[in-house]
Amino acid sequence: MSDTPWRDVLDVADLEESWVTRVDLGSRKLAVYDTPSGVYASLALCNHGGADLCDGYFDGHVIECPLHQGAFDVRDGRPVSAPATRRMRVFETRVKDGKVQVRI
Repeated sequence: MSDTPWRDVLDVADLEESWVTRVDLGSRKLAVYDTPSGVYASLALCNHGGADLCDGYFDGHVIECPLHQGAFDVRDGRPVSAPATRRMRVFETRVKDGKVQVRI
């Protein structure tokens, strides 16, 4: 288990239902995903083209980059559609006391 502390990023009530919510945490820009199996978080910028994933198409557990349509599974960051070939950076996420928290 990591010694990195949990950080509150937003209230659960502020999540975009079944969609992506953009969150600024210090200098980091995060994408927080409301999925059928829970809440997940990643860096907001696509590692392929640098586009903001919060502007992409989201369906279930897959976020599609708005620039080149590469897609990633938000649960583990693995690429599921070309031209994306590298995992995106994801963060451990939990909901506690009405807050979405990430471990960064």
